[in-house]
Amino acid sequence: MSIYLTPFARPRLFPRTPRPNTIQDCSAEQFEQYLNANAADVVLDGYAPFCKLHVYRNWTTTRCLTVPVTDENRHLLRSAYEARNRDELPVLVRWFEGVDVPVANYLVVILYSREQLQKEGSPIDADWGVVGCLYTATPDEIPMAPITMMRNALGVEEGGSGVPIDRAAYQRAVEFWQANANWR
Repeated sequence: MSIYLTPFARPRLFPRTPRPNTIQDCSAEQFEQYLNANAADVVLDGYAPFCKLHVYRNWTTTRCLTVPVTDENRHLLRSAYEARNRDELPVLVRWFEGVDVPVANYLVVILYSREQLQKEGSPIDADWGVVGCLYTATPDEIPMAPITMMRNALGVEEGGSGVPIDRAAYQRAVEFWQANANWR
């Protein structure tokens, strides 16, 4: 099985100007090489048949992706309208600034099949393409953000995958994201 770091994921996981909330201690090329040279500790099914999650014990100093919202840190939450890239519409996002974040125990790599990436207009030569990565304390998936579920339901024309919203999964995601936030 071959894995390719897609142009969609590369700038989000390995930005030109490094940030503390992205993958640390390796380049995009080293990351891709690691994924191809090492079997995942666990493979989970994703939100659709074309999506798999490969869970690796964190070999870097990358920190957890999310932080619980508490009464003590709520004042550090920020928000803005942002797009993930130039082709997508901005959506409301929120994040923490100025919080202490532990090193993640796991990197949960989100993969899409070659066929799905072709359908979305991003053909690859590998079997699977990295579209994202979660940095977690446990070897589990963090629920997809509700806005990402909505974007997916809008279809590939709006940067989604064309998968309809699963109401139960959406409700679980809302519960998680009300109690947690990303950080910068």
